[in-house]
Amino acid sequence: MDDVKNFSTIKEYNAFNNNETLHPLVSVVNLEKANPRQHRRLRYEFYTIFLKKIHCGDLRYGLGNYDYEEGTLIFLAPGQVIGQNSTEYYQPQGTALVFHPDLITGTSLGKNISDYHFFSYAVNEALHLSEQERKIILDCFSKIEYELQHSVDKHSKKLIASNIELFLNYCERFYDRQFITRENANKGILAKFEDLLNAYFSSNKPAEIGLPSVAYCADELHLSANYFGDLIKKETGRSAQEYIQNKIIDVAKNKIFDGEKTINEIAFELGFKYPQHFSRLFKNRVGYTPNEYRNLN
Repeated sequence: MDDVKNFSTIKEYNAFNNNETLHPLVSVVNLEKANPRQHRRLRYEFYTIFLKKIHCGDLRYGLGNYDYEEGTLIFLAPGQVIGQNSTEYYQPQGTALVFHPDLITGTSLGKNISDYHFFSYAVNEALHLSEQERKIILDCFSKIEYELQHSVDKHSKKLIASNIELFLNYCERFYDRQFITRENANKGILAKFEDLLNAYFSSNKPAEIGLPSVAYCADELHLSANYFGDLIKKETGRSAQEYIQNKIIDVAKNKIFDGEKTINEIAFELGFKYPQHFSRLFKNRVGYTPNEYRNLN
């Protein structure tokens, strides 16, 4: 068995799932038409969105299965690899919306596709839909399918891209709702983030490996960087990077009161490679240089 099965075209993926190709760059794929198959590692060279139909564990990520309830959306950006090779067989379920980047070139969606951060979320950060939300998503799929059934004309690309953009905008709204309805869990992550930063600056890590990045913090909290960043933004109104910088300033203020240390020493202790970068950040955030702030007290 090959390590990774790669899908370069929509036609290849349709054939893999026993679906007809109505358009070379986009398809709404009925996964139930596919034959039972073994778990594989799969790579898609196009945008892929799975809508799981029933409670099932047919989608693997890493070494485990994820059991998604009916109405769960999973988003994959081009080039992502998902799944795990196994001799175990399963019957694919649900629907997949797949579209090639070439479809949206020159469209409004093409210009804004990077704004949809959920394409970079981890699979276990999927969007869980309410029944009403699921109906809206199915209606969006239906509109896309209608255009695919229509013979291709000069309006096809614009209408299909517009309907995909509408679908993604709804998904963005539903993710905002999910952040709100999971407020308690999110506050737990925020507390862990705060604890992580406190522990980081209480250790030798800043001097050893530098300033903590958003990617580092997300990884330590077992979240994708984009999901983590969006979650922190929803909870605090600030980006994760701003949150980290605020923590740096708070720690720096306490260190500046230690008259035995130079500003350069404090900068290096905080993880800055160059003291002038520390002084610039401090001045931008506090309104004074570190030396000026020290002399105020």
